[in-house]
Amino acid sequence: MTSPLSASPPLALPTPPALLSRAGWIGLALAVLTACLVVPLLNLALPPQHPLHLDGYWVSLLGKFCCYALCALAMDLIWGFTGILSLGHGLYFALGGYVMGMYLMRQIGTDGQYRSTLPDFMVFLDWKSLPWHWTLSDSFLATLLLVLLVPGTVALIFGFFAFRSRIQGVYFSIITQAMTYAAMLLFFRNETGFGGNNGFTDFKRILGLSITTPGMRMLLFVMSAVALIGAYLGLRWLTRAKFGRVLSAVRDAESRLMFCGYSPLPYKLAAWVLSALLCGVAGALYVPQVGIINPSEMSVANSIEIAVWAAVGGRGTLAGPIAGAFAVNGAKSWLTQVAPEFWLYVLGALFVAVTLFMPDGIAGLVKRLRRKRAAASKEAA
Repeated sequence: MTSPLSASPPLALPTPPALLSRAGWIGLALAVLTACLVVPLLNLALPPQHPLHLDGYWVSLLGKFCCYALCALAMDLIWGFTGILSLGHGLYFALGGYVMGMYLMRQIGTDGQYRSTLPDFMVFLDWKSLPWHWTLSDSFLATLLLVLLVPGTVALIFGFFAFRSRIQGVYFSIITQAMTYAAMLLFFRNETGFGGNNGFTDFKRILGLSITTPGMRMLLFVMSAVALIGAYLGLRWLTRAKFGRVLSAVRDAESRLMFCGYSPLPYKLAAWVLSALLCGVAGALYVPQVGIINPSEMSVANSIEIAVWAAVGGRGTLAGPIAGAFAVNGAKSWLTQVAPEFWLYVLGALFVAVTLFMPDGIAGLVKRLRRKRAAASKEAA
């Protein structure tokens, strides 16, 4: 005799959402085409006197914006999806940049001002040998590994103790800010071996190739754009999987999630470390394009800016923070030329205005406009 339970139909699981809509795939294809074909052709194939020629300044600027957008994605993962506001992500960005900067300093060789195998600032400080933490700085493969290991390890240690202690809300944000500020003060000291106030600069080569050629500049831009697109697709997939649903539950009702038998600690820690890794990669790509890295990258204002990019673009959307990073930094590039003394005031006012009057950011505004357009079209029909 068959039991009623065995005769019941199998439970139908919900269909997982598509990674991207048709319009999303078209937009992504256009972004790849622009980064990998259009920009290189406009910069390298067309002569400087051509009206469509793209100057190298704009290539470097777009590369910087891609690195900033990668940081905004990292912030969106931890703030938009997990509900944890970090005001110290500039630390992980700077750590990745310092790791790459150490490799670039070693690549200078004897072409420095003092013709020594040691970096110029070490010769100036009368150092006789490299400190221990510079041991692997002459290896490109080791540098790539350390770009991930250093920010990831710092984030893992900090996140484990912070999340295990159940530190939340504004207290967590203040602690991240304090940790970043303490690291900045540490890196300002000459005896730490990180160049002190001046940091690292005067880079000449990467993998033995000149870092100032148009071809290398274009390669760095393309790598930054590809890293941004890859991170976007990866996070898009991750946030639509079970992991992403648990992160949203942590953000919306962490106590209920614990009541259901889930431990928030591993999910929060994994999201925190992944966010730090993305910032480290962004810093490593940023440094060879701007030609300098110093402790000011760990400043409080820089970390707040990362949060502003995510807020302006729209938290929890992934595409929104990318747009926010490009929009805010485009405005910053213009305003710092026209009226540089007003930028910080504009930045603070922008953060307050978006929080109060446009909490969903650019992405939310676009959604509302689409709804209004759809409603108007229905009424017209």
